[in-house]
Amino acid sequence: MGNEGRRPSAGPDDDAGFITRSQNGEAAAFEALVERHQRRMLNTAYRMLGDFDEACDVVQEAFLSAYRAIGSFRQEAKFSTWMTTIVLNHARNRLQQRASRACHECRSLDDDRETQDGRIRHEPRSDAESATDLLERKQRDARVQDCIDALEGEQKEVLVLRDIQELSYEEIGSMLKVPDGTVKSRLFRARLAIKDCLSEVIKDLG
Repeated sequence: MGNEGRRPSAGPDDDAGFITRSQNGEAAAFEALVERHQRRMLNTAYRMLGDFDEACDVVQEAFLSAYRAIGSFRQEAKFSTWMTTIVLNHARNRLQQRASRACHECRSLDDDRETQDGRIRHEPRSDAESATDLLERKQRDARVQDCIDALEGEQKEVLVLRDIQELSYEEIGSMLKVPDGTVKSRLFRARLAIKDCLSEVIKDLG
């Protein structure tokens, strides 16, 4: 079977050929770029939105936007950096749409588990878990998600890009168009807010 079914590895040097072929109108080449980067983009969108279905929609919209704009992409930056910027923009739009709603819907991560390919799959609950344990875990998961959602938009973006995506300060600064010092300041405040919030969660659930 060889490499059949194996996901193409993502790397800036490997991307170059696919980008050029995509710019020449080869749809299959862009599909290869999607395969290489969709897991990371989905993770970014999911961390920003906290909702898997919305994250899927955002990533699909982002890749469609990238496909339409691929001809104007200059390979001065990595494709992943360019793509993450597009995903962030779409995620921001989705968050702005949410802000107009009266109620904020929190989706518990209790029934969902993230697989190695970045997808979320449903797992049946263990019969060994008592109703009390299940309730406590659902409450804890919801509170942790609340801590993330409570971050200001700029702080959440930096936290996701640095601590989840592990991008460098330079990459984040370039992406968000802010100095390195601003990135570090926002990250410090985000981490502090998360720490304080989780301390309260632990205290309340203790």
